[in-house]
Amino acid sequence: MAVHAHPDDESSKGAATTAMYAAQGVDVLVVSCTGGERGDVLNPHYGPGPQSLEEMAEARRSEMAAAASALGVRQTWLGFVDSGLPEGDPLPPLPDGCFALVPLEEAAAPLVELVREFRPHVVTTYDPSGGYPHPDHVMCHRVAVEAYEAAGDPDRYPGRGEAWAPLKLYYNHSFSMARMRALHEAIVAAGGESPFGDWIESREAREIVEREVTTRVPCAEFFPQRDAALLAHATQIDPQGFFFAVPRDVERDAWPTEEYELAAARVPVQLPESDLFAGVREAVR
Repeated sequence: MAVHAHPDDESSKGAATTAMYAAQGVDVLVVSCTGGERGDVLNPHYGPGPQSLEEMAEARRSEMAAAASALGVRQTWLGFVDSGLPEGDPLPPLPDGCFALVPLEEAAAPLVELVREFRPHVVTTYDPSGGYPHPDHVMCHRVAVEAYEAAGDPDRYPGRGEAWAPLKLYYNHSFSMARMRALHEAIVAAGGESPFGDWIESREAREIVEREVTTRVPCAEFFPQRDAALLAHATQIDPQGFFFAVPRDVERDAWPTEEYELAAARVPVQLPESDLFAGVREAVR
């Protein structure tokens, strides 16, 4: 079960991994906490965009269906409303009723029920920072951790299904400095112009501490499925933009993996890993 804040997050964070496991016969469920209603049209080639929250929600539902099909995974909605990304100084208040303002137990309850129904062995989500400081990403982390910890306890969230305890919890690390630096250097070495130099310098100047990567999943064979899923989110993804700035042959050679941090486990583990199901397969057998 991959728990994400908005439609499109599943395609930019761990998408090749989910496509790989789905192709191997693993039942993969993507959970989108919100409908992405307050997202802007970020693709300059998209043309006139939706003019209301309802129209944007409809567009993003259609995009999400196409992305899930490209990845070969199932997908469902948790049903909360996008909080939007607050901008300005000082930051404006979040809109009433949005996901980030829902009390934790109220927000986690439908995910606990979904965990108990779907019965995943592995759950993935974001680290406590949300990966970046969008309020929905931070809330997604809180809700996913709450569900991981509570779903196996029959005394918690009564009436939300039979208890089920997932065996491992991971945080996505799709935009680590190590990855971006390796891709930057590979593009330069191949004689190309890297778009990542300023980004790397900015993070280094701010002395951002990198979280530990425990698990690197080799999945370059499924980068095409990831790219197809990204392109399905046409309101959000510029085909000529950031996500497609690295020549794919360079990417496969320089960084053929997706990275995760093992946050919790109920089975014996041996780090580092190359498989999210390491230890799980043996326990299930």
